[in-house]
Amino acid sequence: MSNLKQCILELLEQNSRLPVEEIACLLNAEVEAVAAAIRELEESRAILKYSAVIDWEKNDSEKTNALIELTITPEREFGFDKIAERIYGFPEVKSLYLMSGSYDLAVFVEADSFKDISLFVSEKLAPLNQVKGTKTHFIMKKYKELGVPFKSEENAKRLVVTP
Repeated sequence: MSNLKQCILELLEQNSRLPVEEIACLLNAEVEAVAAAIRELEESRAILKYSAVIDWEKNDSEKTNALIELTITPEREFGFDKIAERIYGFPEVKSLYLMSGSYDLAVFVEADSFKDISLFVSEKLAPLNQVKGTKTHFIMKKYKELGVPFKSEENAKRLVVTP
């Protein structure tokens, strides 16, 4: 990958709303070259999606998130890939990772309630033949996501603690 494309990816990862003209200016490159590089990155699926980090609590959202640890029996010839494809096909699944350590897959899910996540685990995940075990951890509060802290500037200042 060219240095230009690498730099573009790094800038877009920090702020996906940067205009092409600003990226070109920051990289001291031609606008047309930057636009062409972005098109190539999108076509090759190096850029999969543009998104925003949203603090849903500030919008009175009742969304519930959880991390589910799965232990899996891998399939012959396919390993973990086939079962992973099946799991990430569920709309509740927001992220899915193959892990090292005491469990195989980390599944991040989002639903309207704790009950909906419980039903998802008991009715969709646990019954899959390859799933040997699940462990669900509900996310109680988000402090930082994708490098973005959820504290506002006024809350970021800590008070001095005296004995």
